[in-house]
Amino acid sequence: MEPVSDQFMQFHPIHGTNVQLDHSGTQATRVESFANGVCFSRYPLKPGEIFLIEIEEKELGWCGHLRVGLTARDPRSLEAVPEYSIPNLTDLGDSWIFAITRNHNKIIEDAGEEDVAGDQGDEGAVNNMKPKAFFTDTHLYIENVRIPRDKLVGRSRPGRYSHILDDLYKTNALPPTARRSRIGVLYAPKGEGLADMHIVINGEDMGASAKGISTVRPIYAVVDVFAATKCVRIVQVEYGFSSLQTLCRKAIQKHIVHRMAIDWLELPEALKHYCKYE
Repeated sequence: MEPVSDQFMQFHPIHGTNVQLDHSGTQATRVESFANGVCFSRYPLKPGEIFLIEIEEKELGWCGHLRVGLTARDPRSLEAVPEYSIPNLTDLGDSWIFAITRNHNKIIEDAGEEDVAGDQGDEGAVNNMKPKAFFTDTHLYIENVRIPRDKLVGRSRPGRYSHILDDLYKTNALPPTARRSRIGVLYAPKGEGLADMHIVINGEDMGASAKGISTVRPIYAVVDVFAATKCVRIVQVEYGFSSLQTLCRKAIQKHIVHRMAIDWLELPEALKHYCKYE
């Protein structure tokens, strides 16, 4: 299953009182305090469609970090956007939020569940035959969902040590809460009208952080720009054929040793910027 997204991802115009969106609706900044930073996706997510954000700016002095998840509550139906996603939004029900921490974000599956899955005859055999995800793969596989890996991994800003930092992002050696980390949320269908929520951090699936979510109602992504996380931006993911812009970027990056070398090429500045930052 590979969803074909025809919508430009944006934040919903309804959000926490301390959130300011940029003109494109793809960047959310908490302008004061540490709370009232809850944001939603503008449109409901499709099955297997990832809502991917990058941490743009941090703020020292606060305890806690970004929170992400899903909600079956239409933002327009809320009397007021909750001050906190946890516990205020989750206490309303039909919301599943995950607090991102510096460590321990991966969900450990019970061995019993894996054994049961392996004993389900042909279906279990099919699941076991699914490709394993490595950082060299072009796609990330979650259940029956296939997501292009190209945009999933964070990238440092070009600089003297950016090649070292890029490798740390790829291997998830840096804390998920670091600047430039990319964090996504999606739901993978699990039978009729049900799904599991998965969090993806720098291209690695953290496992099913919520199971048995009802998909009868539209599901929106939730991003809480909380505490030490001050600003995030949405990263657009291409599921079908890559755009000409993306193909050009891939061709250029394939033939250079390091991103700093892009500055030496005779290219328009806008294209150089896109190749270095995406």
